[in-house]
Amino acid sequence: MKIETRLPDPGPEETAVSTALAERLREEIRAADDFLPFDRFMEIALYAPGLGYYVAGAHKFGREGDFVTAPELSPLFGVCLARQCAAVLETGGEGVIEFGGGSGRLALSVMQTLRAAGFRDFRYAILELSPELRARQAALIEREAPELFAQIEWWQGPPARPWHGTLLANEIVDAIPVSSFELQEGRILERGVGLDPTENLVWRARPAPAPLAKAVRATLPLPPSEYPQDWSSEINLRLPAFLTDLNRFVARGAVVLADYGYPRAEFYHPDRAQGTLQCYYRHRVHADPLWMPGIQDITAAVDFTAVAEAADEAGWSVAGFAEQAQYLMDCGITDLLAADMRSLPEEAERRARAVKRLLLPQEMGTRVKIMTLTREHAGAVPGYALRDARHRL
Repeated sequence: MKIETRLPDPGPEETAVSTALAERLREEIRAADDFLPFDRFMEIALYAPGLGYYVAGAHKFGREGDFVTAPELSPLFGVCLARQCAAVLETGGEGVIEFGGGSGRLALSVMQTLRAAGFRDFRYAILELSPELRARQAALIEREAPELFAQIEWWQGPPARPWHGTLLANEIVDAIPVSSFELQEGRILERGVGLDPTENLVWRARPAPAPLAKAVRATLPLPPSEYPQDWSSEINLRLPAFLTDLNRFVARGAVVLADYGYPRAEFYHPDRAQGTLQCYYRHRVHADPLWMPGIQDITAAVDFTAVAEAADEAGWSVAGFAEQAQYLMDCGITDLLAADMRSLPEEAERRARAVKRLLLPQEMGTRVKIMTLTREHAGAVPGYALRDARHRL
């Protein structure tokens, strides 16, 4: 997907949603004395009830949406992740929890793979905030795997008790609201959103509050004074809460995180001068999160070193870390593709192209990383025999 600045014109419904959300943002900005911290802006833009990008009723995934994720590209992505789910089920696990089920393709692939492997009584839960996506996921499972429909359930919060199971989070961490900051002559400034005289959303900067400044200094590999002038980036201060919250979903077993990101030394390299914020709209990528809030996705790359640190504090062990291509090849995706192509020769070329997108460096192969966390899990941790990059964290 190439980065573009010329974006398609939104339709009337999208414009109406964005107009309403922009007014909601203006109200918050006025109440905050013309400075809304970026993490709060991002939270409203993505999750405001009825208006935010992830909870409003618009197609987001696949050709009709704004971007394509790995499960939409190829069912073999889910087949590979199902190997970790099977390893936990073999040790007495009760099922799989998926955060943000997207179109439902990952759930379908994982459930069908587990069924084919002989597992019958497992449960599958999707934590999904969007009513439109819940309906879309249910329709897909009921249409393509009706025999599995009774095993799936939808949640809007944690279960009554945490499971012994596997939690899958594909492209979830990059949508956690982040704080934005910039460095000016060694000073740390917080970036936020304000209003210009005509009420348009604009960037603002102010001296960083003490907690943010402390966190930035503790995170940057170099002192702030050693970075270029006007260098900016992001820091996710909500990661510890996210990792701790996983304990309400999984008591023991495994967590598989797949996302765009880097180890800390790469994330905060001085040459990465403009941070990692990216926005997605109708398969175009651009870097302006203030454009038409509510109808575009806003993401920030993941600092996987910070994930590992927060996981350790929350009682999880990092059992493996690898680039997506290495992980999927270790899980046998090339053999799976060969078998797929033999059984469906008329689909061979399309399926091969999809898997290439998962593996090639210029696509998802090296940009996406996969990390597996475990707790009280004595079974296998597939995906890291070829190359385990935990030493890079």
